[in-house]
Amino acid sequence: MHQHDGPLARLRQGHETLVLDLLRRHGPLTRAGLGTHTGLSRTTLYDIVGGLVTAGAVVTAPPEATARRRGRPVETLSLNPAAGLAIGVDFARRAVHVAAVNVAHEVVGSASEQHPADLSWDRRIALARRLVGTLAGGSLRLDAVAGIGAGVVGPVGLPALAGTAPPTLPGTLEAHPGPPADPDPEALAGSAEAVRDRLAEAFGVPVHVDNNTRLAALAESVWGAATGSRDVLYLRLSHGVGGGLVVGGALHGGAYGLSGELGHITVDPAGGPCDCGGRGCLETVASVGAVLDAYRAAGGRAADVAELTAAARDGDAAAAGVLRDVGTQVGAVLAAVCNAVGPGVVVVGGELAEAEELLLGPVREALSAQVLPLARSLLDLRRAALGEYGGALGGIALVLQASPLLAHYPTRPGHRPEERPEERPEERVEGRLEAVPEEQTGRRPRNRPRTRPETEETP
Repeated sequence: MHQHDGPLARLRQGHETLVLDLLRRHGPLTRAGLGTHTGLSRTTLYDIVGGLVTAGAVVTAPPEATARRRGRPVETLSLNPAAGLAIGVDFARRAVHVAAVNVAHEVVGSASEQHPADLSWDRRIALARRLVGTLAGGSLRLDAVAGIGAGVVGPVGLPALAGTAPPTLPGTLEAHPGPPADPDPEALAGSAEAVRDRLAEAFGVPVHVDNNTRLAALAESVWGAATGSRDVLYLRLSHGVGGGLVVGGALHGGAYGLSGELGHITVDPAGGPCDCGGRGCLETVASVGAVLDAYRAAGGRAADVAELTAAARDGDAAAAGVLRDVGTQVGAVLAAVCNAVGPGVVVVGGELAEAEELLLGPVREALSAQVLPLARSLLDLRRAALGEYGGALGGIALVLQASPLLAHYPTRPGHRPEERPEERPEERVEGRLEAVPEEQTGRRPRNRPRTRPETEETP
């Protein structure tokens, strides 16, 4: 007769929960990757994984067919895709982007649609609902959705729309004044709280909301250009300028949701006014509109960034000069932030990043000139890899981090998920979404080159 509630059973349950949690957060992993993260012995890990596979909670995938190599080909392990879906929605300034991923980290589908910047929130929510309905050829089952992660423009967590400002403490700077007594109804409709509530009503599932640019930073650290890096600084150069910081594999929100406002770092104290109330912010010189205005002031004509970039590549000195000046200013800001927080990877995304080395070359030069000498050889500048779906994919990462998707998994008799044993330090997994090096995942991130599968040494 098996004992299901004794110390050994509780210890095994803790190990199973640990393995399931790692697969939920990281996606497919090899046994070697699981061993690295769990610290469990090979014998214990194989026993735990075998039980989860038998129970149907975990499925195995054979290695890709390649030329035979020495050693046993390594299979990957992932959560059962049938256990649930996570949806990401990015409410950008002029578009709605949606994506769906199952708990095995397989992309089910994605969709996007442009809209006017002044589109009402009622219509944006309806647009998101319609786009989600088109995923997987219209066959996506909403009852399989376990959670939604949504990105919105602006601070998330700031108590402004509640009619109060953070208190002023003795010896601190004066707090910003609170908002007007009657804030704009449309601004209220687009607040993080309102978006969360309206999406939860529309879909009937838990909803998590954060700033869409910060979510793009999280997505790039999990699936994109910075996969495998735990400390990432992200900058998006679009119609607005913003950023995000991933520290130790976790998204940094900051007090009152104000982390990542790189667009409002002053680059020219005598510069033009910014929407934030300041002057000469990076956004006044490095946003899409500001860059196109600078090109037109230099005598050029371009309707969008693509035309500006084409002109620069065709030898237009004014176009190349504008991109060079902007890149230099961006690089100076990034260098200052890097000196303060010490990231390992800097990722630049947004429409302006499509100019590639015309912009990133000057950024790299400014970084090299102004970052601390000790960090120059350690810092890696990369272009974002996930494009317009970065915010939506970051929303999915947020769901995988916060939602108890494992509740749908089959369990063995006597396995009571509500009971979790006290964790030992070596068994504990911090409550964050960590990026895993590609060689440990056994999978190919989106927009990354396919590599040959690893092999294990035979005993």
